[in-house]
Amino acid sequence: MEYRKLGKTGLKVSALSLGSWLTFGNQISDDTAKELMYAAYDHGINFFDNAEGYAKGQSEIVMGKILKDSKWERDSFVVSSKVFFGAGGTKPNQLGLSRKRITEACHAALNRLQVDHLDLYFCHRHDPEAPVEETVWSMHNLIQQGKILYWGTSEWSAQQITEAHLIARQNHLIGPVVEQPQYNMFHRYRVELEYTELYAGLGLGTTIWSPLASGLLTGKYSKGIPEDARLKMDNLNWLKELALTEEKLTKVKQLQSIADDLGISLAQLSIAWCLLNQHVSTVILGASKVPQFTENLKAIELQSLITHEVKEEIEQILNNKPSLLIF
Repeated sequence: MEYRKLGKTGLKVSALSLGSWLTFGNQISDDTAKELMYAAYDHGINFFDNAEGYAKGQSEIVMGKILKDSKWERDSFVVSSKVFFGAGGTKPNQLGLSRKRITEACHAALNRLQVDHLDLYFCHRHDPEAPVEETVWSMHNLIQQGKILYWGTSEWSAQQITEAHLIARQNHLIGPVVEQPQYNMFHRYRVELEYTELYAGLGLGTTIWSPLASGLLTGKYSKGIPEDARLKMDNLNWLKELALTEEKLTKVKQLQSIADDLGISLAQLSIAWCLLNQHVSTVILGASKVPQFTENLKAIELQSLITHEVKEEIEQILNNKPSLLIF
């Protein structure tokens, strides 16, 4: 396994990590979740990603039991949670990023995960109804109390992240050090362009999600949607409409040819492509089957196969490299 610093911090995270969205407490059994966690740990993964909103808190409960039963040394793994969407409640203070919401959500996550602190705590979305000052102060206070070690954002704009940093600097507070954006061959703008100044200026780290574009970049949807695929889930119709366009499916077939020529899977090619971005601290993988997961982990060893020539061939197919428009 390869380990990378999380932005400018001293924290080291495995270049590949395991996330629990859609799977833990929902799509897979608790036994399979345990097998995945153990397989990840045995392969050197030290970062496990979670959120209060995943399976309405059940994902954290499942992961917490596995972590407790594993007897792994606490300093051998990094675990995260996220706050914003709530764990199923719909009352006014059960959502968002107010001080009350952040503080109580953190305590609830600690209880579900059965740990005494969270290594990473993300604001899962920007909250237009909560002052950014309130959010920054709340996260800083949790760090001072030892309940979280680092905090970050997820799907925040560069402007929103910068504003949080300015508030932190003006008040001598600890600002966000990491962003969790979507990043894959079809979704590139924020990571490759919008955040450019934040990497050098603020030392921003990234824990990217959906490297396989919700399974599209595995090639399994090229002939329709398999019955056991996550896009068959009723609550993911929006994702299906975004992922399964004719244009993207055509590009997937062309990318598959590149993977075949290299003797690797399309999933491995897609993950390795993400890893080659120097601003990616870790690539979060999701999985419902252990063999599928361990096969994808081999991407860490395959980065050298993506030569300059291969990159150019991929770019020709994608034709979506972000660029600034100059008028």
